[in-house]
Amino acid sequence: MDFAFDARTEELRARLLAFMDEYVYPAEAVAEEQRAALASPWDTPAVVEELKAEARRQGLWNLFLPDAEYGAGLTNLQYAPLAEITGRSPHLAPTATNCAAPDTGNMEVLAQFGTEEQKKRWLQPLLAGEIRSAFAMTEPEVASSDATNITTHIERDGDEYVITGRKWYISGAMNPDCAIFIVMGKTDPDGADIRRQQSMVLVPRDTPGVTVKRAMQVFGYEDHSHGGHAEVVFDRVRVPVANLVGEEGGGFAIAQARLGPGRIHHCMRLIGMAERAIELMCRRAVSRTAFGKALAQQGVVQNWIADARVTVEQLRLLVLKTAWLMDTVGNKGAHTEIQAIKIATPRAVVGILDRAIQLHGAGGVSQDFPLAELYASARTLMLADGPDEVHQRSLARRELKKYL
Repeated sequence: MDFAFDARTEELRARLLAFMDEYVYPAEAVAEEQRAALASPWDTPAVVEELKAEARRQGLWNLFLPDAEYGAGLTNLQYAPLAEITGRSPHLAPTATNCAAPDTGNMEVLAQFGTEEQKKRWLQPLLAGEIRSAFAMTEPEVASSDATNITTHIERDGDEYVITGRKWYISGAMNPDCAIFIVMGKTDPDGADIRRQQSMVLVPRDTPGVTVKRAMQVFGYEDHSHGGHAEVVFDRVRVPVANLVGEEGGGFAIAQARLGPGRIHHCMRLIGMAERAIELMCRRAVSRTAFGKALAQQGVVQNWIADARVTVEQLRLLVLKTAWLMDTVGNKGAHTEIQAIKIATPRAVVGILDRAIQLHGAGGVSQDFPLAELYASARTLMLADGPDEVHQRSLARRELKKYL
């Protein structure tokens, strides 16, 4: 087995690491200072636009898209170590390189299922980083872990669809640059096949009847990097039938196609978050003394650091294997592994971040270190793109099927 990265990956890694050191890490504090002075907390700090311009100049742009017509043309295996690097600064680096959710998944949907007109109107500006987008699937009134529960209605009326429903935790919706929603709802609520009842439609944010009611916090954080999370009401919103994505009844399948790459992207970035936590743990351990010796000499601290390193190495190998399988046998062939990393990675990284917070004492839960915000992000990913328990259920069924 060859564990080496290919030449193109190594070259991009070197450039991206240098970009992180020279531009991204120094910009973290600057972005917070600038945000505090903005008229709206959802406005984009100037330094973020500067980072985007620099990343594009250096060719570190749209790295996530495997289709060379639209993106860098990298395989999942090539992109994995790059996403890990951006995960070390998850609230800046993905946005700076135009590789931030939910735009990544939305661009993949439009590239794969969009019409030529939809691509021209929405995909091209997203690829250029000129607008942002949101994916409206989760609802507050049903268990959205089961997507067949979705109650939003999409009814056809002549040449238009009429959309009525309420969504929440709609990532990106608070960003003033968010111009388009991909909305999932039911066009055939009484259909015999529960996985053919749903469809997806494109809804411009400024369409009458669309109301962004409020921002949804995550452990008290606004999560500006994704453009916030919002509760959104669609009150008899009318859009042309031409705004349908794919075909009627294809929404569930499109969602699955979208979430597969999304899940592995999250896991790639989570490993970067864990690496950042290990670095902060080590720096803290060698710089602080307690009970007569450095924290680095305390046995429990050494155990935390050693266990974290072992865990990260295990997770990285599983994620890379999953990326390789997605490239060679497709998302369906890698289904077991995608679910495995989705279960294992957020849980393990939450544990590493928890130890890093503990090692930093009060500083760990403060705004002076990135650990508390990293923890909130990692813990959220035990819910996002399907809660752990749903993936465990599906994975167990697949294993048991061999013996039934």
